Amino acid sequence: MAEPVALAAEEEVEAAPTLDTGDTAWMIVATVLVLFMTIPGLSLFYAGMVRSKNVLSVMMQCFAICSLMSVVWMVYGYSMSFDTTGMESGVLNVASFVGGFDRLFLSGLTLDGLVGTIPESVFITFQMTFAIITPALIVGAFAERMKFSSMLLFMLLWGTFCYFPMVHMVWSGDGALMWDWGVLDFAGGTVVHINAGIAGLVAALVLGKRRGYGTTAMPPNNLGYTMIGASMLWVGWFGFNAGSAVSAGAAAGMAMLVTQIATAGAALTWMFAEWVLHRKPSVLGVASGAVGGLVAITPASGTVGPSGALIIGIAAGLICFLASTRLKKALGYDDSLDVFGVHAVGGIVGALLTGVFAFPSMGGVWTPGEGATIGGQVWIQFKSVIFTVVYTGILSFILLKIVAVVTGGLRVTEEAENEGLDLNQHNERGYIL
Repeated sequence: MAEPVALAAEEEVEAAPTLDTGDTAWMIVATVLVLFMTIPGLSLFYAGMVRSKNVLSVMMQCFAICSLMSVVWMVYGYSMSFDTTGMESGVLNVASFVGGFDRLFLSGLTLDGLVGTIPESVFITFQMTFAIITPALIVGAFAERMKFSSMLLFMLLWGTFCYFPMVHMVWSGDGALMWDWGVLDFAGGTVVHINAGIAGLVAALVLGKRRGYGTTAMPPNNLGYTMIGASMLWVGWFGFNAGSAVSAGAAAGMAMLVTQIATAGAALTWMFAEWVLHRKPSVLGVASGAVGGLVAITPASGTVGPSGALIIGIAAGLICFLASTRLKKALGYDDSLDVFGVHAVGGIVGALLTGVFAFPSMGGVWTPGEGATIGGQVWIQFKSVIFTVVYTGILSFILLKIVAVVTGGLRVTEEAENEGLDLNQHNERGYIL
């Protein structure tokens, strides 16, 4: 019996994961690209769209969130997201919804520990950059009116109760709620964009409209910043989507290609829609369209082919344009920088169409399980969308109310809002007149 045992041991050694320096190098680059999306990309994108008296406030919020979520991710966020203790495929329990606490303060991390073929330290940092940008996206919905202290506390609580559990439910493996459903979310349609977009809408509704909204002109202060920021987001998004392959292989290459195609399609669609309806194409419009395309292709980037990516981009460009203009005007909510119209709506479009265009018969590169159908997968995608909307919507509302009590209110005073958050909250000016 010694010989079979020895052979089995050799096979086990051969099957054990080994470090791949090419994969590691790519994932380090991808991690830098995703961090680049928030600081400076998102910071500039948002800063250009607010009024000059609030330009520093949104930059400060993005920078502070980056710092806050980095520390929180190290202390308990990674554990709540990826600790799989108690998880069992097909068994619904607490571990199906949120990770445990065995990895607090990154306990168990070693120099040689691997996730697949890359160091676990690189995987942790890569996922940390996702935990940074997701709450930072929400800033755009309540820009120009939330107290800095309230913002920080809300992001801490929202990351804890909304973001970390959502990561766990979708990405942590067998036994996690939406993983077991079979949801396709390659890089964060539900986890990042619908999650943040719904929270942004709830925050905008709870805080109420900016003073003078609808009666006073509130033009962007520097569309040059916004275009530069959008360009940085576009480039950084290759790390976001192609990096989600966690390797430097064919999946990363296809994710990069479809990301470029969908983004370009969405930018052109928004631009032409605006050109037809408003007589002139705008810088803000083409930049917003590009971001809408980036959002929509995110859940699909690991499963769709080029043709599906183009259709997803065109659909996102048109639907996000209508949501950010016609729907917003009809319903009268003040989502300052269209977080709901671009991220939630774009994420929903992408999540649902992933269920269609992932199939090889529709040009996709996904290998469906036995008996899988387009209708069945779209239903799974729809369930994941509805669950995310309800879960995040309810919890975001509750958390905002808690923060309001703790900090003595979410909004700055009328005087402070008129003065601008740059001076009132930070005693600084973005521009010297």
